Order: sequence, then structure tokens, then C-alpha cells
Amino acid sequence: MTEPNFDEHDTLPPSMDPAVGGGTEDPPRDFLGIIKRLGPGMIIAGSIVGSGELIATTKTGAEAGITLLWLIIIGCVIKVFVQIEIGRYTVSHGETPLAALNRVPGPRLRVNWLLWYWLVMMISILGQAGGIVGGVGQSLAIAVPITGDYAKAVQVPNEADLLRYVDFIDHDQVTSPDELPEEAARIQRGNEFIAGRMERLGERGAKLIATTRELIHAQSQLAEIADTTPAPTDGESASPAQIELAQREQTVSDIKSQLKEMTSPFTFDDRIWGTIIALITVGLLCRGRYKLIQNLSMTLVVSFTFITIGNVISLQTHEEFALKVDDYLYGLSFHIPEGIAGLKAAMFTFGIIGVGASELVAYPYWCLEKGYAKYAGPRSPDESWAKRARGWMMVMHYDAFASMVVYTIATLAFFVMGAAALYQQGLVPEGMRMVSTLIEQYVPVFGEHARWLFLIGAIAVLYSTFLVANAGFARLYTDFLKVLGVMDPHNEKTHDRSIMIFGMVLPMICAGVYWIPNANPVALVMFGGLTQAVMLPMLAFAALFFRYRMTDRRLCPGRLWDVLLIISCIGLTIAGVFTAFLKLAG
Repeated sequence: MTEPNFDEHDTLPPSMDPAVGGGTEDPPRDFLGIIKRLGPGMIIAGSIVGSGELIATTKTGAEAGITLLWLIIIGCVIKVFVQIEIGRYTVSHGETPLAALNRVPGPRLRVNWLLWYWLVMMISILGQAGGIVGGVGQSLAIAVPITGDYAKAVQVPNEADLLRYVDFIDHDQVTSPDELPEEAARIQRGNEFIAGRMERLGERGAKLIATTRELIHAQSQLAEIADTTPAPTDGESASPAQIELAQREQTVSDIKSQLKEMTSPFTFDDRIWGTIIALITVGLLCRGRYKLIQNLSMTLVVSFTFITIGNVISLQTHEEFALKVDDYLYGLSFHIPEGIAGLKAAMFTFGIIGVGASELVAYPYWCLEKGYAKYAGPRSPDESWAKRARGWMMVMHYDAFASMVVYTIATLAFFVMGAAALYQQGLVPEGMRMVSTLIEQYVPVFGEHARWLFLIGAIAVLYSTFLVANAGFARLYTDFLKVLGVMDPHNEKTHDRSIMIFGMVLPMICAGVYWIPNANPVALVMFGGLTQAVMLPMLAFAALFFRYRMTDRRLCPGRLWDVLLIISCIGLTIAGVFTAFLKLAG
């Protein structure tokens, strides 16, 4: 086991550096004392619940139903062991996460290969954060319109749903969902949902139905003519039948364009609100410190999580949405959903639920900022240091596992809600209709009041994620500049200035991403999940490297922990490799 020099890659500012004397403190020994010292995990939970749980997990439930319940649980629990192992090294050695990861062996170009991929992942996550601020913008645009009626705009079904709905009402006899097989009942409920939207749209809805019928009729006529009209040969003039075919094709194209324009109403309200939210975040990050971020994220996440858990319990009183014991047992039986789309969504979700790759890297930094390393003091051969370090490691264990319980419960609540409410209605949150579709999870229980209840909660939890993510980004990008040698690692003023500048720039970049035409919040979040999933095997390798080559012998965990760590690393590796394979195969 190699024992590196303490100061070799130390990039900590003096306020967090154990080597700067006078800061040691004995760890708490009683349960209440330990609880008072928790916090970094709650910050991480605040950054997790918005993008992973509210968006990605709910989307997976909407697409795959209860089938992937087992994967959701494993995805939340399995990563905590790697999280703690990386934290063990950084806290005990007083190094920032990126300085620690820079020790991992492999090719180097000023810094090692792992940090360069981390940079690629972080750039993609800016798009993910853009999707999150877009979700906040959509919620506020529905609640407080500025330039147009966004709430009415997102009520318009998309073209595919309209075609399915019109075909259904024109050719099928409407039957109660209770009298149909499960899959047919789910489609029927989806049609009923669209019917409700069309009724609320009034005259506009009637025009949409008429245009859709016109498109279906034109497509039918085009198909009949196309089957009997031979393709033109070179040098021959077009026959009357071929001319008519071209005219029919143009007619279909014109109606499609008209329908697309009618089903894609657009306002700038969500983007305007997203920009306003980014500016508010800039103000908070320029002035806020650790305690503000910890308390705000904890309050926002816990409040909305309790609302969601209450909604899940209440859904069980509605027969059409209630999940039975057999459903839960099926979800825990390691089944894979049919179709590649559901499997892809599951793997991408695995990369983002629970502690994602970005949170695995950010968590030790919050532990350092909380003071765990400074309280333990500079690493030394003295037994007094080892005793203090073991005590603060125990506090970190409690912190990580407590946050794991919080975000696992939140994840299960959002997943079950997506499977019970959205899947049963054939709804999937996408694009500019993301928030309006997510609202439908709450309607069966809370009725029309659900819209305001969800909007308040969505704004809270999504904004918590956006705030915490950008706070972590600012610290990690600052650390990266130090590891590169661009910044003085020990200059407190330079450190604070860099965090302030990144805290001003990064939120505005995220808002700018959402201004890109046709930006899809769900797609942005899922792509961020993909890049994080690919990095999971790298972090698993780093955790094993820290454990078996770099950990101080006096802080080595027991055999059971090693077994769980190895299982965690294997799971992360399988998920990352499989996700990359699915993406390349697609």
C-alpha cells in the first residue's frame, strides 16, 4: 500500500486545509451530536431529487410501468459505498476530489485521463442543468404567464396523440376501461385524458380534430393511389396518375405542416422565467455560503418529498391507479421491459438516480467544506490523529447513509407515481409539455388543485437541484484550475473569487442552453444521465484504487465493507458499459 506525501497535490484553501493548524476537534460520540454534524449528504440529496427523481425516474415509470422497481432500488443503494470510499480518502488525506482523482494511474496530458473525461461529463451536465432550469421556467410560465398563454399552449396534444385519438373515436366503440384488458384499458385512459384536453380547448380543439381527420383522409387517399401508380421512368413525361400522386403528396405535406403548427404553440415565457431564475441563482451563489445552501436545499426537497409520498399513498385509494401487492412483487422480480426504448431509459436513469457520477465527485468537497478533514487534523503517525479521523469517518458514514435513505424514498415515490398515474394513462413527459404532463400524476388525488400544488413543489425541488448543482460546479471547476496549475492552490482570495465568477457564469450558460431552439428538458436531463453512467466504471476503479493502494492502514474498513464495495463497483461497471453499448447500438 503506497502512502503519498500529504502536500503533494493539496489544492485546499487555508480555511479547509488540515495542515493549517488550530482547527482540530474531537468527533461527536453520541447520536444527537452526530446528527448535528450531518449536512453534506443533504446537499447532495437536494441536487439529486430534481433531475433524477422528478424527471428521469418519473419518465422511466411512465414508459416501463412498475417493471423496473428492482433497478430503481439497486441504483439508489449501490452507489453509496463508492461515495464513502472516495470521501474516506479525500477527508483523511485533506485533498479535494479532483486532486485525489488525479492520482489514479493511466495516461496523462498535464492531468490524467479520468479528469479529462470528467470535464467532458461536466460540460454535458451543463445541458442537463439547462433542462432543469427549463423545468422551473415551465412551471412558472404556467403559473404566471408573461408574453402568452403557456398553460393553454401545453394543453394541445402532440400530432401522434391526436392521430391515435381521432382514429379511436372514429372507428372504435368507447368502452369503460374497467371492461377492457390491462393494455387496452391503459390506451383507453390515455384517450380519455386527451378528450379532456380537447374539451378544455373548445373551438380550438374542434379545429384540431377536423384537421387531423383531414390528414387521415388525405393519407388514406395517397396510399390507395401510390399502390396503383408506377414510378416514372427516365426520359418519359409524367402520366396523369403520377401527376395526381405528386399533388396528393403535396396535400399531405401541407396538412402535416398545418397540424404541426397548430400542435406546437410556442411562447417565450418558460425561457424568460428560466433566465430570471438563473439571475436569482447568481445572486445567491455570489453571497451564499455552505450553511445557506445546506438549509435551503434541505427545506425544499423534504417538503415536496412528503407531498409526493402522500400522493402515492392516496393513489392507492383510486382503483384505476392503485398498484396491488402482485404488481410490486413483479416489479421486484428482475424483469426487463419489452422493447429497447424502455431498457435505454432504464439504463440512462440508473446513471442519474441516487448519487450520480457528478455527485460522487462533489460529495467529498462538501465534506471538506463542512470541516470533517480540518477537524481530524493533518495526517500523522500519532494515534490521536487516527482516533479523530475514525470518528469523523463515522460521522461521514451516518451522513451518506442518511441522505441515501432520503433520496431512495423520494426516488421510489416518484417512480411509483409515474408507473401508477402516467403509465396507466399512456402519458410520457416530453419537451415543452414536460411539466404539464407531470402535473397529471397529482390530478387523480388533488383534482384541479393539483396544478398549483405540483407547480409549487416542482419549482421548489427543481430549483433546489439547480442551485446546489451550480454551487458544486463552481467549486469543482475552481479545483480543476488548481490541479491544472492555472491557479494558486493555497490563495484564499483567488479561491473565493473563482467560485464567485463561476457562480455568476455557469447559471447563465445553463439558461442559455435552454434558449436553443427546440430544447427538450427531458432529453437534456437524460443525456446528462448517459454521460454520468459512462463515468461510473471510472469512479468505481478510482474507489478501488483508493481503498487498496492509498488508504491509511489505520482507517481500513472490515471485510464485509470490502465485499459490499466490490459488489458496488461491479454494479457500476456493468451499468456504465451496458449504457454505452446501448447508445452505440442505437
